[in-house]
Amino acid sequence: MRRNMIVALAAMAMWTGAHAQTPVKLPSPKQEGGMPLMEALQKRHSERTFSEKPISDATLSQILWAACGINRKDSKRITAPSAMNKQDIVVYVCRKDGAWKYNPEGQSLEPASKEDLRKYVAGRQEAVANAPVMLVLCSDHTKFGETGNSQQHEILGAVDCGYVSQNIALACTSLGINTVPRMTMDQDALRKALALPATTQLLINHPIGYPQ
Repeated sequence: MRRNMIVALAAMAMWTGAHAQTPVKLPSPKQEGGMPLMEALQKRHSERTFSEKPISDATLSQILWAACGINRKDSKRITAPSAMNKQDIVVYVCRKDGAWKYNPEGQSLEPASKEDLRKYVAGRQEAVANAPVMLVLCSDHTKFGETGNSQQHEILGAVDCGYVSQNIALACTSLGINTVPRMTMDQDALRKALALPATTQLLINHPIGYPQ
């Protein structure tokens, strides 16, 4: 019996190790080259069809850095404008192998869920559920502290989210990747799966993937 127990515990340990989420250190994002801004603006459009070709960590790193990564290391300021520099926008990365929270300071991904949450991000628009990566943008209202009230926090969060969303759209255009900004998603399911508090506002999501 003892031998069987040892074998069972060893098997469980192997299964846990195989399925455990670990932080992901992203490659340093390229900050030079790419499509000229004016050309990216001219070509930017929303697209809801995606191939199954995976998005590499190197490409994902570029998109996340463009979204709200740190572009001034001395002051830790980011690529997107931010009300009072509160940097309230949080980006979650949802893929088949789980979900992660983007950490701009470390240019890394912090484990958030082992579950494939893309179906919840797609919501009733199932056609976009096959995108290999979905970015979920939230506003953490606690970052505003005692400045303003809850209604003002919602407005500030929505405005800041718009900046980040546009950065994502332009970065994807420059890299030849399809995306579309969406508000549709199963907010209750995502809030539960990501353990989001009431002070975090779910705002926009971006399915991203290469053209079919």
